[in-house]
Amino acid sequence: MEIFKMALSEKIIINNYGSIPHLSTSKMTQQADKKIHIGQEELLTKKTRDWKDLVIVTEKLDGSNTGVVKKGGQCIPVGRSGYHALTSPHEQHRFFAEYVEKNKDLFSWLPEGWRVCGEWMAQAHGTLYDITEESPFVAFDIFTAKGRVPYIYFVKKCAKHGIATVPLLHIGQPIKIENALKLLGDGRYGNAEKPEGVVYRMEREGKYEFLAKWVRADKEDGKYMVSNVYNVGF
Repeated sequence: MEIFKMALSEKIIINNYGSIPHLSTSKMTQQADKKIHIGQEELLTKKTRDWKDLVIVTEKLDGSNTGVVKKGGQCIPVGRSGYHALTSPHEQHRFFAEYVEKNKDLFSWLPEGWRVCGEWMAQAHGTLYDITEESPFVAFDIFTAKGRVPYIYFVKKCAKHGIATVPLLHIGQPIKIENALKLLGDGRYGNAEKPEGVVYRMEREGKYEFLAKWVRADKEDGKYMVSNVYNVGF
């Protein structure tokens, strides 16, 4: 048991997922928040360099950053910082560890060193959802030892193995933020009381380049966490 505890106390990976920088009009709430360069923003929202650029926009879900990594032949649940989910002081992450244990078949196909990153939607943070008819884990990226896989490859892999993915709003040419928000509407996942925002992704010739997010100005970060509220249906 002591060996087991020691293994859990060590980092599984350096980190699961980094912070996504903001678009210029996105709400920034933390001192460490950063914005993308205006030139990058124009590529996403106004004009690409040429036909080789691909702009992807998905719904931004207000959950907890988690992932499942294949290491030593095992599917291991991790939090944002790269530690085993069971070591988290937060109950919701221990529920995530239970979820992965019960649903190992969803992730058993992962090659060694690969990981699926996503949002764990059990606990309400700043947005309340009804996830009765939804998967509590919603993927938004797959990493190999060399980095992120292309978006289309990610979607196909998840679809093949039954892993839910964040709702796609747009793929193709640049799209203005206001038009992306029209596509978002009232939200596509979990009948959110008010969707948090959107995530833009730039790929070029099938390779990932950068991400950016837009968060609505009146979003109240973590307002439900104080009262330990869980999303409806969890």
